[in-house]
Amino acid sequence: MAILVLVATLLLLAAGKLSSGTSSATSLPLIGSAAVYGSDNDIAALLAFKAQLSDPLGILQANWTAGTSFCHWLGVSCSRRRLRVTALALNDVPLQGRISPHLGNLSFLSMLNLTSTELTSSIPLEFGRLRRLKFLALGNNFSGAIPPTLGNLTSLESIDLWGNLLSGQIPKELQNLSNLRHINLQTNYLTGTVASDLFNKTSLLRYLNLGNNSLSGTIPRSIGHLRMLQSLTLQFNNFSGPMPPSIFNMSRLQYMYLRASNSLTGTIPGSNSSFTFPCYKFSPSPRTDSQEIACFGPIPSRISMLCNLEGLYLDSNNFSHAIPNGVGNLTNLRSLMISQNSISSTIPASIFQLASLIALDLSQNSLEGELPAYIGHLKQINSIDLSANLLVGTLPTTLGQLQTLNYLNLSHNSINGSFPDTMDKLANLESLDISYNDLSGTIPQYFANFTYLTSLNLSFNKLHGPLPEGGVFVNISLQSLVGNMDLCGGASGLRLPPCQTNHRPTYHNHRILRFLLPTVIIVVGAVTTGVYMMMRNEVKKQEGRVVSRDMVISTLNHSIISYHEIVRSTDNFSETNLLGAGSFGKVYKGQLSNGMVVAVKVLNMQLEQAARSFDSECHALRMARHRNLIRVLSTCSNLDFKALVLQYMPNGSLETHLHTDGGVHLGCSQRLDIMLDVSMAMEYLHYQNIEVVLHCDLKPSNILFDEDMVAHVADFGIAKLFYGDDNSMVSASMTGTIGYMAPEYGSVGKASRRSDVFSYGIVLLELFTGKKPTDPMFIGELTLRKWIDQAFPTNLMDIMDDRLLQDSFYSWNNFLVPIFEVGLLCSNDMPDKRMTMRDVVVRLMKIKESLAEIM
Repeated sequence: MAILVLVATLLLLAAGKLSSGTSSATSLPLIGSAAVYGSDNDIAALLAFKAQLSDPLGILQANWTAGTSFCHWLGVSCSRRRLRVTALALNDVPLQGRISPHLGNLSFLSMLNLTSTELTSSIPLEFGRLRRLKFLALGNNFSGAIPPTLGNLTSLESIDLWGNLLSGQIPKELQNLSNLRHINLQTNYLTGTVASDLFNKTSLLRYLNLGNNSLSGTIPRSIGHLRMLQSLTLQFNNFSGPMPPSIFNMSRLQYMYLRASNSLTGTIPGSNSSFTFPCYKFSPSPRTDSQEIACFGPIPSRISMLCNLEGLYLDSNNFSHAIPNGVGNLTNLRSLMISQNSISSTIPASIFQLASLIALDLSQNSLEGELPAYIGHLKQINSIDLSANLLVGTLPTTLGQLQTLNYLNLSHNSINGSFPDTMDKLANLESLDISYNDLSGTIPQYFANFTYLTSLNLSFNKLHGPLPEGGVFVNISLQSLVGNMDLCGGASGLRLPPCQTNHRPTYHNHRILRFLLPTVIIVVGAVTTGVYMMMRNEVKKQEGRVVSRDMVISTLNHSIISYHEIVRSTDNFSETNLLGAGSFGKVYKGQLSNGMVVAVKVLNMQLEQAARSFDSECHALRMARHRNLIRVLSTCSNLDFKALVLQYMPNGSLETHLHTDGGVHLGCSQRLDIMLDVSMAMEYLHYQNIEVVLHCDLKPSNILFDEDMVAHVADFGIAKLFYGDDNSMVSASMTGTIGYMAPEYGSVGKASRRSDVFSYGIVLLELFTGKKPTDPMFIGELTLRKWIDQAFPTNLMDIMDDRLLQDSFYSWNNFLVPIFEVGLLCSNDMPDKRMTMRDVVVRLMKIKESLAEIM
């Protein structure tokens, strides 16, 4: 009977009865388990699904054929023990059309990912049959209501329905999903109230995102009982009424987004209540009334109890009074956003003790007082916005200590005085807005020396004197300078008055010039002649190589270096100065005439991809500046020659120290520090730029060490830049390195943040075992990851790098499991099961902190 039904199905498909143009979702009777068994059932369901699609690029048409086993069809995975479909992952494939309810017959399915496939139908009720389903991802496609039958999927661990056109209420039947770890319903049109007991059974939930909908009513109290919750997003809804105080008991919470949540109110218990938190015991001071937490009212002080919070986003509300001083207790905080509120008083000193803080936005409030000197304690800060407040006083000299700062906005305050000389240390600054203040004095020349500074607004101050030349001032607009009445000089287009000299020449000055001028002319002539002869000899040494006159290098301090200086610094690209060779060229050690030692990466222009590599690396390195990334000092390019002048790393690469006899012995602690440095660099690339930077070729030879053995990530030759989230993928035309490439990158050329994470995981596993992923021992189906996975977690000592046993390594036993767990999670074959680089940084930091407590 099963064979007869399958044949009938195939005949219908061949006759075009199930084509996307003529069929509806019910044109083929559902094939029940009593009629068709096993793989026949799965094949029929997949073919029915395919028949509903237009498949404009012919992706399934070319691959889902009778000549290929259905277990090898694109996006299909089967179990090893039986030929049953366990996963269907076609995310980001433009399928178009309607989704077939026959997918509900894939009874062994554990993962269904159809995110961004351009499907337009509603979610079938029949999905409620998939009792083994653990991961459901249907983002950016569907309309209609969330089927209540999804409440039958009791094995479900993750439900991701973001960015759809879903409407109606969140079905109360979802309360049955006791295994859920992840819920993302963001950016839909969901309305109505959320059932108060919806989260009573989801005690394992770690991620909850209901943001950007039109949900109303009160926030369910059951949210406050989610002890495992790490991220809570309720922003941009119509919630009102009391905010459950128990939310501030969630000790594992790392991110909380309450942005523009309308009319939230709430109470803090009075004198009869006492609460115990993992950080410390908190007993409210005696009082007979309650305090409101209110979209008006103060930010609740008990927010300081959320010890693990990494991101706090309260912007675009109506909070007032002061920022709680206890915010300084949130030592893991990386982003603090409280802009567009009615916060008054001074900025709490404790905020500037948050050593992990990367982004601070307190703009558009009523903050008073001066910028404190301890602002210089924010050693990791990238972005500060304190604009549109009531700040007074001068700019603190400690601003110069913020050497990682990219963005600084202090506009629309009442700051006075002049620019401190110490600000010349802010070499990474890209954007500075200090308009609408009371600054006086001259504009510092060092602003012209900031290589990355592209946006500068000094308007409406009391600045005077000459406009500096070069750098950002070459293309500065009048709008960025208007309101400073006594500025002079600059380009003619700015229409500033010419600068006047203060003294006229005297008779004494004329006498000095009569004797001095001939001497100056003779000296300048001699120097010019000498330089000319040196340059002519150098040109002859290069055997007549023709170089464009305008091919010069602009370094960080804007001095000019000729092509001949590059040739001289590398001794005509001598083999003795060769540091290494890569896919697109060679790298040489060079010493410039000012004594600076640099690395010169010269591209092989005979390779067609070299130009693309050069552009990619320049763009990536221009976008990315971090203490653990190689700095590009200058570039040199014309039709015949392309080179990068890079920061020199005197202590070689991780590849050298790990796999050669002359390498430095790396102890356990040092290896952990290396991977932490690399993770912070990769997190910066992935999350701290407007564009996402994908490295695409992370491996030990691309991890270099400075004089202090601090790790730096290098070689962005095949880097990709894009806008997107953790699940976004881009096509990459150039492949990475065998052994370090993620499966999806090597097979279909799709790169994402997760593919970089895979490479990172392999490097971590290699570092602690001393085994390359291409070691001869890994043959057949045995890989570095599988070898380690077989030993995890009880036999890790058997696979450790023997050299680590030289250390007092046995005190590390308790830390082996979490370290290897990070490597195994990062290198998982399934991209959505890998960690993010943000998670990696947090995990390794915790391991390091725990280790420091016992060492």
